Amino acid sequence: MSNPHKGRTGIDRIARATGHSLQGLVSAWQAESAFRQEVALAAVLLPATFWVATSWIEAVLLAGSVMLVLIVELLNSAIEATVDRISLDLHPLAKQAKDVGSAAVMLALVLCAAIWCTALAQRWGLL
Repeated sequence: MSNPHKGRTGIDRIARATGHSLQGLVSAWQAESAFRQEVALAAVLLPATFWVATSWIEAVLLAGSVMLVLIVELLNSAIEATVDRISLDLHPLAKQAKDVGSAAVMLALVLCAAIWCTALAQRWGLL
């Protein structure tokens, strides 16, 4: 059985996929305050990457850690929306899914903070 939504190819598929991705970003911006806060943080940290980094490898690590936080937040929001779509009833598996998604965001934030703190300490000659 073929999926009628999977028949697009070439430029049409790329254009539609881009549109869906942009809709996802807009949806996350509108519905998720945590995503808005992390975008605000990214708006500060991404330009600061070029001041803090002393090599292109450091720049990739600094910027990549910030982007990872945004990516994990988007995935967490998708998990939460899916769980809420299935049922708003309190269920141990729904709680577990949401808690695990939240833990993933926390770990991404800890990693980002560790990378930035280490790079700043090196930049200021503390390491």
